Amino acid sequence: MSNTTLSQKINELKDQGYTLDFNIESDRISEHKDKTAYKPNEFKVDGVFRFEGMSNPDDNSILYAITTSDGKKGVLVDGYGVSGGQISDELYQKLSR
Repeated sequence: MSNTTLSQKINELKDQGYTLDFNIESDRISEHKDKTAYKPNEFKVDGVFRFEGMSNPDDNSILYAITTSDGKKGVLVDGYGVSGGQISDELYQKLSR
């Protein structure tokens, strides 16, 4: 596993054009700056990066690099297990690939 931190990887992805910050909603991801939302069939996951906290297991997180169907690129950060039961099965399946 690489010693790259979550913030370093986010900065790398931003340099590659993943400039938006997506958030998880119950059945979609959203981007607040442009006030847009995307259902699972309206985006693709280009990369998944896992980070483990050095001293606290609660610090685990997953970073997704995402491209939307209309060409927008951004990142989505989620903690391990945080979304369990809080999102639709369709969205869960999309992010679990």
